[in-house]
Amino acid sequence: MTVRLTLVPPAASEALREVRFDADGPLDPAGLARAEALATAFGPATRAYASPSARCLGTARALGLRAEPAAGLAGCDMGRWRGRTLEDVAATEEAGLAAWLADPEAAPHGGESLRDLRVRVGAWLDALREGSGRVTAVAEPDVVRAAAVHALGVPDEAARRLDVRPLTAVHLSGRGGRWNLRIGEPLTG
Repeated sequence: MTVRLTLVPPAASEALREVRFDADGPLDPAGLARAEALATAFGPATRAYASPSARCLGTARALGLRAEPAAGLAGCDMGRWRGRTLEDVAATEEAGLAAWLADPEAAPHGGESLRDLRVRVGAWLDALREGSGRVTAVAEPDVVRAAAVHALGVPDEAARRLDVRPLTAVHLSGRGGRWNLRIGEPLTG
């Protein structure tokens, strides 16, 4: 039995444009309008999930999905960096930021490491693979990167090299203990 998962990063928000460690801010009006225009992009899904953030749940609603919030799809817990811009963190915690950028096991912000994120998302993916059918999940960009790294079985450092754009589709199909990946498909309404 095969599960076919489509991961969709949420619509644009102010935090994304500001290169800010998101503090669960809402979608901006343009991002919301773009998501609403893409509501016809999805065929029937047996299940729909979303990261529990306001922007992922809002994107899912705008896309016409009845998505169940999934804790396993929550974005990385950025601890005390939450809500701050990358520029601000670089100016005040240069060594901590350098460690975080160099080592996927580092969590100088007091939150979750990127490795921990990948393990959590991987556990969600592997549990999902036990079923079958079409699944759609609106998930934070870091979650989409973690899912791709887990599916391919590549080192955690590879996540930093993946560019995840808003409202695109990343397709995973899983069966027999492995995942196949198709990335970067634009959504069309």
